[in-house]
Amino acid sequence: MTAVLKAGLVGLGSMGRHHARVLASLEGVELVGVVDPMGDKNGWAQGAPVLSTVEELIALGIDYAVVACPTALHEEVGLQLAEAGVGALIEKPLADTVEGAHRLVDAFESRGLVAGVGHIERCNPALLSLRARLEAGELGDVYQVVTRRQGPFPHRIADVGVVKDLATHDIDLTAWVTGQTYTSIAAHTVSKSGRPHEDMVSAVGQLSDGTMVNHLVNWLSPLKERFTSVTGERGCFIADTLTADLTFHSNAAVATEWEALRAFRGVAEGDMIRYAIPKREPLLVEHELFRDAVQGKPADICTLRQGLRTVEVAASLLESAADGATVLIGGGQGRNQGAGR
Repeated sequence: MTAVLKAGLVGLGSMGRHHARVLASLEGVELVGVVDPMGDKNGWAQGAPVLSTVEELIALGIDYAVVACPTALHEEVGLQLAEAGVGALIEKPLADTVEGAHRLVDAFESRGLVAGVGHIERCNPALLSLRARLEAGELGDVYQVVTRRQGPFPHRIADVGVVKDLATHDIDLTAWVTGQTYTSIAAHTVSKSGRPHEDMVSAVGQLSDGTMVNHLVNWLSPLKERFTSVTGERGCFIADTLTADLTFHSNAAVATEWEALRAFRGVAEGDMIRYAIPKREPLLVEHELFRDAVQGKPADICTLRQGLRTVEVAASLLESAADGATVLIGGGQGRNQGAGR
């Protein structure tokens, strides 16, 4: 019988409270302590002791910790855990800077510790189904990936802009579902909310197999949208990650007697299929996978190196917006982003 793992949590904010809820009921895991200097006035710690420092949490003899504090603190907290020999699931993005992400990768890898990044879209039912269908060749050659991630400004965010907070979701999921890496990116950003960071970005890029990607991300829309489309040889998949729905619009060759249309040799609208998908909570799936990884079982988690790659692309996106030029992204062309690919 596998021993119960002792888990800790760092941060009880808008995401940390959900981690606490899942950890408190996760089979094979005991939530033994939570770190938040602000305390737990809302009762989100699920009855676990609330501590003031990471050192106190480590002293409880934890097997791993979930890091859900502000992005600017990820590196500091992660390095403390690694130095103590404790594995970690670090919320996305892995770190605030590329250099910090590199230091985290080195710290955990050099000690042989299990560590991952909480890119939760990898556990969304619609995207899991989409990835499996792309792997099975159902779309044929992939031509383009388009994502839209829009909504009102989240007051929980104070230390980063929309690129690091939201666009990192789309960067990671695009590389993960296609199994490719980014080779170039060009972007424009604006800041309209009076804050020091950008709140809207539009980007176009290319993957290592030539696939075109487009991302539109903002905090300025009253409409909340989470849209991913993948267009290819046989049609187009559309995933709505808010509702976890996946649809497929197929290409069709339909004969027509209309001379004007017969001259156009493009695709024709075909059947539309909406798939029935089991819809488990993505955060629970993410925690189950990481628990299994800590136990030494095969588990398709987002590794720190994959998280680093996403931070690198995000940094290149911001560089492009600042300089007004396309940025070429090296160090990974042809390598797969998804684990197990």
